[in-house]
Amino acid sequence: MDPSSLLVARVVPDVTGLDKQFDYIVPDPLRDRVTIGAMVRVPLHGRRIGGWVVALGPPDGSVSLARLVPLAKWSGIGPSIDIIDLGRWAAHRWAAGRLRPLLVAASPPAMVGSLPATTARRDLVEQEVSLPRVIRLPPAADQLAVIVEALGRGPALVIHPSVDEARRLAARLREAGYTSAVHPEQWARASGGVDVVIGGRSAVWSACAALRTIVVLDEHDESLQEERSPTWHARDVAIERARRAGVPCVLVSPCPSATALHWAGSSLRRPSVSEEREGWPILEVVDRTKEEPWKRSLLTSPLIQHLRQSSQRVICVHNTKGRARLLACRTCNALQRCERCEAAVVQDDSGSLVCRRCDTVRPVVCQNCGSGALALIRPGVSRLREEIEAAAGRPVGVVTGDTDSLPDCDVLIGTEAVLHRARHADVVAFLDLDAELLAPRYRAGEQAMALLARAARLVGGRAGGGRLLVQTFLPRHEVLQAVLHADPSRAAKVELNRRELLGLPPFAALAAVSGAAAEEFAAATGLEASSAGAVVLLRAPTWDELAEAISRTPRPKSSRLRIEVDPAR
Repeated sequence: MDPSSLLVARVVPDVTGLDKQFDYIVPDPLRDRVTIGAMVRVPLHGRRIGGWVVALGPPDGSVSLARLVPLAKWSGIGPSIDIIDLGRWAAHRWAAGRLRPLLVAASPPAMVGSLPATTARRDLVEQEVSLPRVIRLPPAADQLAVIVEALGRGPALVIHPSVDEARRLAARLREAGYTSAVHPEQWARASGGVDVVIGGRSAVWSACAALRTIVVLDEHDESLQEERSPTWHARDVAIERARRAGVPCVLVSPCPSATALHWAGSSLRRPSVSEEREGWPILEVVDRTKEEPWKRSLLTSPLIQHLRQSSQRVICVHNTKGRARLLACRTCNALQRCERCEAAVVQDDSGSLVCRRCDTVRPVVCQNCGSGALALIRPGVSRLREEIEAAAGRPVGVVTGDTDSLPDCDVLIGTEAVLHRARHADVVAFLDLDAELLAPRYRAGEQAMALLARAARLVGGRAGGGRLLVQTFLPRHEVLQAVLHADPSRAAKVELNRRELLGLPPFAALAAVSGAAAEEFAAATGLEASSAGAVVLLRAPTWDELAEAISRTPRPKSSRLRIEVDPAR
């Protein structure tokens, strides 16, 4: 056989943990159907497995022709060549070197043999609409208006952190006369052509015929980041995909992240002062600085007043299932914080005060007054339920991430999971937001702001009487001031300045390495490294430099490392 007449397909097998690509001969009967991105069946180690064709061409001499075997079967249509190239970029950007997880996210859940005819409206295609990079919408605002505006340019890809909410938006768009496809179940319809392709974070990999705009809703939400390696973020993938396609990418949020604001520059649209104020609920700050925290329950008088109003649906948020640890001085009431990075400190087994964020250790001495008498505050959700039930005089339900269904109660206590499960509330009370504001992670303030924004969406704008109640020892914190004045920029400016000063993303690139050989691997990369408990943090000036250093460094033998690029927490 003439080698020049052969067509060879490079295939990524659909096998977890197998991070290799293999070459196969394309049989003549399959030549018309096998394209880059096609889903095929191939023989491997004595069995047939699925896979994706990621390259086609003549033999390149890397493998002896005698060792090449033919593809077994063409299975269906898969991701386009543009999406595969985007996947290669993401595999490098998040220093994983694995393409398979990204191809899984980009593929249909069932085999697709042919594509349906387009149902996109032709009157949307020729219009030109100027869109900003970031749109700041208050929590009570309707996000549908932004999607409709983007549709003025033509077909749009919309990503939402919640798949359920994406489905509801798709239904509303259909009622408004637009055709839609929900990723991944309507993958073929999206490839054929519709007005809107919409879904959760994996929708950023979806096919979208004649793509003209990408919209990321609630871009601040950490659900947009994949937890498994590679830890890609839908926002960053959307920005790169839009750049490659030459179309706008619009990030929408009530409290845009530091990354979004840094990328947007001056291309930011915000509502009028009055509109934004009406779109945020009333914030009631319960200042606890005059209290002795070790002698007081987390049930303050303002909270009890709301609990005893039987007409109100009250949700109490305390973001820990077990026992939390916050230290307060018995003499001056000051919360104990790290003198280096200002995160909350805990007491280790030796009795010293330790910062979980930067590993700074100091003696048991209050940094405010020098007293050595400290109190440990450790309330948990289960204990609080009993106190709240006694104070409210009505049943109280507990909601955590392990709760299967929402209890049929008008008073709920739970972790932040309750904010995802509930659909409405009159009052959302954060019993101890300081645990979030002082958490040992660089995104603590941003994540606390995200919790308040989600709660604000549950209670609605101030015109409807919606109310957030926050009990805190930090009433002047920039996050609380931002919500109090319905102006997220108050927190964003402080956050950006802090990140730039400390050399944190988006002004630098960061990765968290964990595992038995984490320190050995970190030293071998040649990057700036620091230990934070069981995790080693790597820092580089840019994401490319970080990825290059991690990719070229061999893994220590018999090590099981987890590398989380741009860690969420």
